[in-house]
Amino acid sequence: MITRLLVANRAEIASRVFRTCRKLGIQTVAIHSEADAGLPYVREADVAVRLPGNAPAETYLDIDAVLHAAKRTGADAIHPGYGFLSENADFARAVEAAGLTWIGPAPESIEAMGAKIEAKRIMREAGVPVFEAPGFRDGPGGPSSTTVVDADLPLIVKASAGGGGRGMRIVRDLAALDGEIARASDEAASAFGDGTVFVEPYVERGRHVEVQVVGDRHGDVLVLGERDCSIQRRHQKVVEEAPAPDLAPEVARSMHDAARAAAEAIGYVGAGTVEFLYDPETERFHFLEMNTRLQVEHPVTEEVFGVDLVELQLAVAEGTALAHLDVGNPTPVGHAIEVRLYAEDPVADFQPQSGVLTAFDVPAGEGIRVESGFAAGSEVSTHYDAMLAKVIAHGPTRLAAARRLAAALDQARIHGVATNRDLLVAVLRDPDFLAARVGTDFLDRTSVVAASERRDPHRHLLVAATVALEENRRSRRSVQRGIPVGWRNVTSQPQLTRFEPDHDVAWHGDRDGYRFDGLEVTANGPDSVTLVEAGIAATYAVRVEGTAVEVDGPAGHARLVERPRFTDPAKQHRSGSLLAPMPGTVVSVAVSAGDQVAAGAPVLVLEAMKMQHTVSAPRAGTVSEIDVRPGVQVAAGEVLAVVEEEQA
Repeated sequence: MITRLLVANRAEIASRVFRTCRKLGIQTVAIHSEADAGLPYVREADVAVRLPGNAPAETYLDIDAVLHAAKRTGADAIHPGYGFLSENADFARAVEAAGLTWIGPAPESIEAMGAKIEAKRIMREAGVPVFEAPGFRDGPGGPSSTTVVDADLPLIVKASAGGGGRGMRIVRDLAALDGEIARASDEAASAFGDGTVFVEPYVERGRHVEVQVVGDRHGDVLVLGERDCSIQRRHQKVVEEAPAPDLAPEVARSMHDAARAAAEAIGYVGAGTVEFLYDPETERFHFLEMNTRLQVEHPVTEEVFGVDLVELQLAVAEGTALAHLDVGNPTPVGHAIEVRLYAEDPVADFQPQSGVLTAFDVPAGEGIRVESGFAAGSEVSTHYDAMLAKVIAHGPTRLAAARRLAAALDQARIHGVATNRDLLVAVLRDPDFLAARVGTDFLDRTSVVAASERRDPHRHLLVAATVALEENRRSRRSVQRGIPVGWRNVTSQPQLTRFEPDHDVAWHGDRDGYRFDGLEVTANGPDSVTLVEAGIAATYAVRVEGTAVEVDGPAGHARLVERPRFTDPAKQHRSGSLLAPMPGTVVSVAVSAGDQVAAGAPVLVLEAMKMQHTVSAPRAGTVSEIDVRPGVQVAAGEVLAVVEEEQA
């Protein structure tokens, strides 16, 4: 019987496992890096162990450090969560060798499905439909442009040891294959501790449908329906739902049968997911891979089947037969949709963001479930994945779930870092999504990314921010406290508040308060401003941080920064300077001082949040300075290099 469980993971998934443990009366142990010391999951555990350092390789991927933490705290079981060591057979063996209960499948099952080529052979023999890849052959040292022959483009490079979009690259030009393999391998090594990659054809259109299975030690396999996870960016899922919409019942049954056969073929124990690529036009599907762990999107299955998958994991790990457990509803009830809320900027090609969350509140109302690894005051570091939370809605119908989820995201207050919140709302309200026209190309073929891009802030947001700034200044006055804000003996012109980059707000201040053309300020306080236009009142929540104001209300959300009257010369950069788009580590440098570069040519590669980002030359010219080298940590906005434009 498990009495004390260590979660070999962090943030949201650790909190999720701890919640079930508390329900069952199992004590919990958290491990954390130095950067994660202040995250909520550390406080939620009964005891916590600090792992010195921050890089995944020296913390969450260090098998010896994790096992030492378990021994020191008296843990008798380890749950790996997802990512990191969750699909590492050597880790599973080490846990069992240490006399601990491993919450997962047998190491042999992990190895069988971890080696993707071998996994497809096993699936083919088990009668599971497998996507054939003619034109490929293996070569010594892994795939390369010389070992991929007669292949139709595009291709996709994938990490053998994991997923989540890391170690994955689309190749549309065979000449670029070797470079993309190298980058994918580096990402995979950083994220999973294994840089092995493979190459297969890339299907432009299709749906990603997966089936949840749970196996016990007695040979039984439970199938808990399917999920659609087709809406992705950079091959990483952002919206998942159950059941899969617009899927013929006979196709769903065939997928369930194939998933059961896959699990039985390897004697699978625990919770796992069999993933398929489904072609809606032909209604055929093919095996992609099996994830031998709990999935990020498992809550949608829990919501529609009324089951706790973590509880099932623990029960079968203890040897309990599925026949003796409450395994939920026999068929799904209603519909559930999950979105992944990321600290990233969709407008800037989904660049990960870091910083302190000054506010983080997603309302959990009826039918809404929030699973987060962060809280207000938490710091989003550059060392790990950028996911802040999963927000899940359950409703009687798909439309009801989508409506609830969009409303909850709309009402959320998330300050301090840019997020994909607006993109998620745009997806949930998009006509194609509501009509179940989903696919892996959804973000490319629809206008949701453009719809979520920041436009000029609504005038109400600008006015509310102006009032908030002035009221904040009034509260900090040491003299003349009784004089109205903005008051002048002789008014010659309006006051002017200017926000970055070029938003100006004109206003007057007198004994009666603020005056804006066409707008009346009827109430203002330290955290709210009420505006009336044409007899319609609206209240906006405001938060002032120095010269920045976060505003939330009926007109949306905006973070507005007051523009200084004078430019600080110290903040000016030389023309042609390439600035770090985010904090990160320099992985490689492709140029030297004096080199000639073309516009768009790679200059260097940065790694942040387990993803690699290429910094390219903005124009043709000469590299006059290169200020960094591989392995160096850089801050956001730091000058990395200077490319001087060629003179005519």
